[in-house]
Order: sequence, then C-alpha cells, then structure tokens
Amino acid sequence: MSYSDATVAAATEFGPQVRRVMLEKQSEIRIQVPQISALKLRVLHGKVEIFGSELPRNTWLTFPPLQQFAVFTWYGATFEIDGVTETDTISDETPMISYLNVHNSLQVQRHRVTSSTRDYDSSQGPRVIIVGDTDSGKSTLAKMLLSWAAKDGCKPTFVDLNIGQSSITIPGTIAATSVEMPVDPVEGLPLHKALVHYFGHNTATNNVRLYKYLVEELARELEEEFAINAESRRSGMVIDTMGWTSGLGYQLLLHAIRTFNASLVIVLGQETELVYDLNKAFKFKKNVQILNLERSSGVFSRFSDFRKMLRNISIQRYFSGATNNLTAYTKTAKFTDMQVYRIGALLEKSRSTEPLRITPVLIDKDLVNTVLAISYAKQPHHIISSIVAGFVYITDVDLGEERITYLSPSAAELPSKIFIMGTLTWHKT
Repeated sequence: MSYSDATVAAATEFGPQVRRVMLEKQSEIRIQVPQISALKLRVLHGKVEIFGSELPRNTWLTFPPLQQFAVFTWYGATFEIDGVTETDTISDETPMISYLNVHNSLQVQRHRVTSSTRDYDSSQGPRVIIVGDTDSGKSTLAKMLLSWAAKDGCKPTFVDLNIGQSSITIPGTIAATSVEMPVDPVEGLPLHKALVHYFGHNTATNNVRLYKYLVEELARELEEEFAINAESRRSGMVIDTMGWTSGLGYQLLLHAIRTFNASLVIVLGQETELVYDLNKAFKFKKNVQILNLERSSGVFSRFSDFRKMLRNISIQRYFSGATNNLTAYTKTAKFTDMQVYRIGALLEKSRSTEPLRITPVLIDKDLVNTVLAISYAKQPHHIISSIVAGFVYITDVDLGEERITYLSPSAAELPSKIFIMGTLTWHKT
C-alpha cells in the first residue's frame, strides 16, 4: 500500500499554486476542491480518467468549489494542478480492476442480446442497481460503468433514485437519462433528454407512498421507451440508490430492484448483513445476481452540514452552471399565472389505500426561498404521473401587487401554469 500527500510530488519551479504530479500505473490521486476557490488541472503525458471518462491532453479543466473526484491512470501519467486543494492523496490501492471486470462482464451480456433474434425478454440488456451505505461510492461507480459503456459504443440509461444528492439534476428528484457519451468530469450527466419527476423532499420518509409511486411511474415510462428503442433496451440500465439500507430503506431497495427488474445487484462495501438479506430475498430468482464489491478506501465521508451545502450547490449549478457559465433570469408573474400544488400530506402513511391527494397551496410569503417544479400536467389531477419541465426559485412575493418574482434558467415564457411544491428550499448567496 502506498499513500502520500500529492504536494510531495510538487515541482516548485511552477510557482506556489501550480505543481506537477506524477502517477504510477494503476494509481490515483483523490482530490477535494476547497469551498473558497476553483481548481484547474491539465494532463501533460499519459492517460488519466475521472469517473471513467478520459481527460483531454494539454487542456486546462476547471473544477468548481467543493467538487470531489479521483484522477486515475492505468499505465502512468503526468499532469499539473493549478490552485489550492482541500485534500489531495495519492494511492496505489484501488478497486478499479474489479470495477473494470464488472464492465467487461456487462459488455459480454450486451453483445449477447445484440445478436439475439428471440423474444423481447431475451433482448434485454443488463440492469444494474448499485446499493450500499452512505458514502460508499455508489454514484462514482455508476458514472464509471456508464462512461465505459458509452466509450464502447453503447447507450445505457442512468436511473437516479437518490433524492438526497441527485447526479442528474437538483435534489428531491427521481430521474433517468440516456448516456451516449462518457460522463463529463465537470458538467456531469446530460440533462436535456432526462425524464424527471419531482418528489420535492430530500428524504423518502416525508412521503413514502409518493416516493414508491414515482419509482414505479419512471420504470413504466422507461419500459415504454425500451419497447420502441432497441438500442436503449440492449444497452440496459445503471441505477443509483439512496444510502439507506436498513428498515424502511431496505424495503425501498427491494421495491426498486423488483420494479426495475434488475439483473445485477452490486453491494458496495463490507455490508455482510445486507448481502445475506438480499441473497435470501432473491434465492428463487435465478435471473438476479448479487455481487459484493470492495468500496474504494478513498471515498470521502460527508457530514450532514456538508451534504446540505452540496444540495445548495447542486441547485445553484442548475441555475448558473457548474462553472457559473449559464445566465439565470429574474422574472415576474401574476398570481393568476401560477397554480401551486402539493402532492399528499407530509409523513403520509405508506399503507394507506387512499389516492394521494393533490392540495392547492396558498400563494403568500411562505413561498419565498422555495424551489418549485414546473409540471407538464394539463390538469391538476395529472400532476403525479407527469414529468416536470424544470424548476424556478421564488425570490419574492408581493401581496399588494399580487406578483411573484422568481429566478429561471430560461428567458422563455413558462411552459405551464402548474407548479409543484415540496420542502426543498434554497438561500441564494
């Protein structure tokens, strides 16, 4: 095992903030960008990957504050870092070989179904769901598997069920997107083709019935897409989940595995009890494989305050871009141009057989600092089953003028008058 501070490899000739790092084969440097400034990185020699995506050579990439990532090389590489890091650690102990073996196995399955001319089920690509405790590296592994598959010419579908820290769009969403290119190490996953449902909360306990319903609705929509898109069907899915694996969280994992008809369940970390329980639950399901993989020793642990900060940054990125390269627009609307609804009561019992209620929300000062989803629904009773067009952030409510001021990522008119409210708030800085 070899751990060292990256600054040991620094060459002082580049100045106090620019240093050169040399990585040996099958090693990585784990970096956390500080809160106060961005960080730049440029590859000089060799090939390196972030989230399975190869970085271009001789091109500076800018990583925003608080971003966490590992730069890995298979055969050795040299690159420069410009800026101060919160932490940076070099290690030659990584589980990358085992992760790559999983990818190769998935590719064999994809090639097998490509040549199949039999029934619909036999032409289904692998459906991988990644489970494990908080900060076990689930999202990182998902991005690697997606990037490697896209690099090999496939178009897998990424399904994000992690409402606390969404990888596709803002927190509080259940979403899916087709991945046709390796994941951009800075910008992340593509949003323009995403199917997004707004749950509206960062924990499933706020409305378990709604969470399960939206998971089922997204699965149904993807099945419809796969029925007419053979390439997506053959490429399969990679599904990320919440870091909640006990009690109700375990039941929601079982629900997701069954709902998406997963063929491979990857358990990250030494979750012996979870592996045992899953093997027991699916012992009669020959088409479901349970695989326990080592988690990377370089996974960053994130405390609750840090997670809250990351959620705020995720919302900010939605409006301003990863590197503040997008323009957000301040606009106003009359009260009569916006109909705001809440789905179901908070902490609604999951066993209730009554339909989820759609409740109108009074437009008042309580809307300030909330994030609202713009629903594609034509009528309020279609809200639950409809995807959303995007999000707005309410900055002011003028009761006298009956006008709402909001922040929008688009200069265009609102595509709908129907909005969904949850408990998600943001305090723009």
